[in-house]
Amino acid sequence: MEITEVRIFPVHEDKLKAYVTITIDGCFVVRGLKVIHGTTGLFVAMPAKRRKDGTFKDIAHPLNTETRERMERIILSEYDRELARGTAPQPADADGIA
Repeated sequence: MEITEVRIFPVHEDKLKAYVTITIDGCFVVRGLKVIHGTTGLFVAMPAKRRKDGTFKDIAHPLNTETRERMERIILSEYDRELARGTAPQPADADGIA
């Protein structure tokens, strides 16, 4: 499995830094990933759906640590490149996509 495209959509919020869309093997798109600034730095949150009890459940996620770490490394690297390009953060719209 290869991530063949990463699209970064920076936003201007306190902890949420960007929405991310990835393409896997040029044929499968995953939207709704997020770059979050947590207590230990940046991390990538998987797409999730809010349950009736207010908790969140991932709707797509890696099945092992190696894959999660590889995805996070690729996405955060692209996030850094996007910031270096000077792309201005946008406010998030009601759908949660910039």
